[in-house]
Amino acid sequence: MEEIISDGLKLGAHFARPPGVARVPGLLLLAGFPRGPGGAANVGNTYRSLVDRIARDAGWAALTFTFRGTGTSEGDFSIEGWLADVRAALNALLARNDVSGVWLAGFRLGGTLAVVSAADDDRVRGIATFASPATLKTWVREPAWFLQYAHDTGVLPTEGYPPDPQAWTHAISALDPLAAAARIPPRPWLLVHGSADDVVPVSNARELAAAADEQVELRIVQNGPHRLRHDPRAIALLLGWLDRQY
Repeated sequence: MEEIISDGLKLGAHFARPPGVARVPGLLLLAGFPRGPGGAANVGNTYRSLVDRIARDAGWAALTFTFRGTGTSEGDFSIEGWLADVRAALNALLARNDVSGVWLAGFRLGGTLAVVSAADDDRVRGIATFASPATLKTWVREPAWFLQYAHDTGVLPTEGYPPDPQAWTHAISALDPLAAAARIPPRPWLLVHGSADDVVPVSNARELAAAADEQVELRIVQNGPHRLRHDPRAIALLLGWLDRQY
C-alpha cells in the first residue's frame, strides 16, 4: 500500500505487517502539522521507520500516510480535508482481509484528529495521542499570520488557495477536541504529554483527560519535549500500550 485516495487526491502511504500471520490488529499512525519553512516536504519521513518497528516489535500491521499538502501527497491543507484523509486511510486499512480491527495513534495535530475521528466513527477500537492540543483557536488567533505560516511551510502549494481564507481559518478554530473527547464511547485511550512541552502546555492533556471517561491512561513524560515522536520513552509507552490491547 504505497498510496491511498482521499477525495480523488493521491496520498503517499507506507504499510507494514508482520510476516506469517493471517490476521493482525492494525494501527493507523498520524503525523502532526509541519514546522518551519518548507517543512511540508519532509513531514512524516520518520513515521515510516516507526511503522516498520511496530510491525516488527509489536506484531501489528501499521499504516502511515502524508496528509494532503505534505510529502508526496496532492492537494492543500484544510482541517476538513485532513479529517477526510484520516477517514480514507481508516477505510483503506479496514478493507484489508488481514487486519482484524483498527486503532489510531497521532502526534501533535495528528492526535487531535485522532480524537475527533474516534468520536465520529465507532469502528475505531482505541486511540493513543501524543502532545496533542485541546484547542486550535490559538493557532488562528491571528488569521493572517497563520495563513502566511501555512504558505511558508508548504502545505498550500496551489496558488490562490484557500479561495476563502476567512472560512478556512474559521473551520480550524471551530474544531472542538474537548467536545469530541466527551463523545468518545468507552474505549482505550493512551494520552501522553511532555512536562517540558514549550508549544502545547501540558494542561491540554489534563483537559482532554477530564473531558473523556475513566478509561483514559494519562502519562506525563518528565522533561519530555513537544516532539515526542523522537523521545524513546514515548515510543516505549506506545509499544507497551499496543501489547496490552490484545
